[in-house]
Amino acid sequence: MNDRLVEYLGHMKTAASDACAFVEGMSKEEFLADKRTQQAAIMSLVIIGEAATRLMDRYSGFIDRHPDVPWRSMRGMRNRVAHGYFEINMDVVWDTVRMALPDLLEKLDVIGELHQDEGADESSQ
Repeated sequence: MNDRLVEYLGHMKTAASDACAFVEGMSKEEFLADKRTQQAAIMSLVIIGEAATRLMDRYSGFIDRHPDVPWRSMRGMRNRVAHGYFEINMDVVWDTVRMALPDLLEKLDVIGELHQDEGADESSQ
């Protein structure tokens, strides 16, 4: 796998892990009252969406091979957060961090394992 592609996937994984850690142990009500955690979660979503956008722009074949990953949704979330800042729905941010990001992390782990196996197959030939 291309080094830059791996780097973008790494940024996504780190940002998703960070966002999940930021809200760990919090109730929705606590999150909605905690501006610092909201800002941290939002920044993580921007990073994820920016990495997804770059992957979509530069590695369309890779994107096509992984249709189960919501690439367009991640880009859309980034655009909504970055360009509609005064209209961010924190309920949506909460739901995304609590429900979508753990699923994304699982998918990124599977992608990493698949491509590690491919690399091992190629190096043993």
